[in-house]
Amino acid sequence: MSEVDLPQLRALRAVVDEGSFEGAAAALHLTQSAVSQRIRALETAVGQVLVRRSRPAGVTEAGAVYLRLARQVLGLAADARAEVAAGATGERTVLPIAVNADSLGAWVLPALAPLADEIAFDLHRQDQDHAAELLRDGTVVAAITTDSRPVQGCEVHRLGVLRYRPMMAAALAARCFPDGPTPEALAAAPVVVYDRQDDLQDRYLRTRGADVSRPPRHHVPATADFLLAVRLGFGWGMLPEVDAAAGERDGTLVDVDPGRTVDVTLHWQQWTLRTAALDRVSTAVRDAAERYLR
Repeated sequence: MSEVDLPQLRALRAVVDEGSFEGAAAALHLTQSAVSQRIRALETAVGQVLVRRSRPAGVTEAGAVYLRLARQVLGLAADARAEVAAGATGERTVLPIAVNADSLGAWVLPALAPLADEIAFDLHRQDQDHAAELLRDGTVVAAITTDSRPVQGCEVHRLGVLRYRPMMAAALAARCFPDGPTPEALAAAPVVVYDRQDDLQDRYLRTRGADVSRPPRHHVPATADFLLAVRLGFGWGMLPEVDAAAGERDGTLVDVDPGRTVDVTLHWQQWTLRTAALDRVSTAVRDAAERYLR
C-alpha cells in the first residue's frame, strides 16, 4: 500500500463536506479533474473504493475510516500552522459539529459566538438520538447526543437534562381535553411533530397508555415554526421548559398534563484526538450547558 498525503486527505474531506466533486473543486480552488485524480490516487493507495459517487457524495465503510483520519490530520496541521504563525495566516480551523435543534438556537449558538472569529463552524442539525451516527462515519468531530456510551475513538461528558412539557393552545386544549389527557382523548387530538426522527411526542403518549399510531400529525421541521404551529393551534407538542413557561406567562399555551414531563439527558461526545480549537469549543459548550440545562 502506498502512502497517503495531505492533498489527498484534503480532497476527500472536501468532497464529503461539499457533497460533490464539483463543489470540492470550487472549495479547493482546483479543477474537478485534479480533485478526481487525488481521490483516485488515495483509493489506489488504500486499495479500496472510499467515495460513493452519488448525489450528495458520501463515503463507503472504508472511506469513513479515512475521512476520520483526514479530519484528525488536517485539524492537527491547522493547529500547528496557527501556533507557528501566531494567527498571522488568518486561516480558520473548520469544525463540523452535530447539534440537536432545540439546543442550537437556545444555548449552543450563543456559546460558540465568541469563537466565531477564529473557528469556522460547520453545524449539522441532527436529532440527539441519532447524532452519534455522524461521529461514527466521520461526518462530525463532536456531537450533542443522548448516547452515553462513547463512540469508538471518542470521549463523553454529561451535559445535563433538557425537560419537555406537553403544551397546547389554550382554546384547542379546552376542546380536545375537556376531561383531561385520557388515552381516548390523546388518540384523537392532533399532535405537532418536528420530523420523522422526533419521538418525544410518542414517548409522552406511551406514558399515558395511548395508541401512538392514531393521533393526526403535523410535521413541522423547524424549531421556530414548530413552536409557532403549537401556538397557532395545529395541535399539542412537547416544548422545552423555557418555551413552555413563556407560553404560560403570555396566556397562549397551557400544559395539557401538569407535572408530567419527558426528560432528555444530553451528552457531549468528541474525538479523543485533541486539538486546541476542539478543546476551546468543548469548554464553551460544557460551560453553557451548566447554565442552561438541569
